[in-house]
Amino acid sequence: MELTESTAKQELPACPVETTLTLISDKWKVLILRDLMNGTLRFGELKKSIGHVTQKVLTAQLRQMEASGLLTRKVYAEVPPRVEYTLTELGYSLKPVMDALWKWGENYQAQCR
Repeated sequence: MELTESTAKQELPACPVETTLTLISDKWKVLILRDLMNGTLRFGELKKSIGHVTQKVLTAQLRQMEASGLLTRKVYAEVPPRVEYTLTELGYSLKPVMDALWKWGENYQAQCR
């Protein structure tokens, strides 16, 4: 289910797990969350830290996350334009989820070595 501003809060799944996955299940969204947990980043910084994501896909993911209330976008009237992204309080509330994913990944990597 793709969320837009008009559907973000109206058409959420009944299952809380499915709701969470709807908001963060894309690979890029999780990496965006990971990187913004440390603070505000500009678009170029995010793109560089995430890696192989295209500008088009990153822009789409950021717009969906903004529409969902997970982050804010601030545009500065400069040439060239400067755009910064910051997690909202709702976005930061996903920190325990991200920490659990990190810990699980560490444990899995240790078992595979």
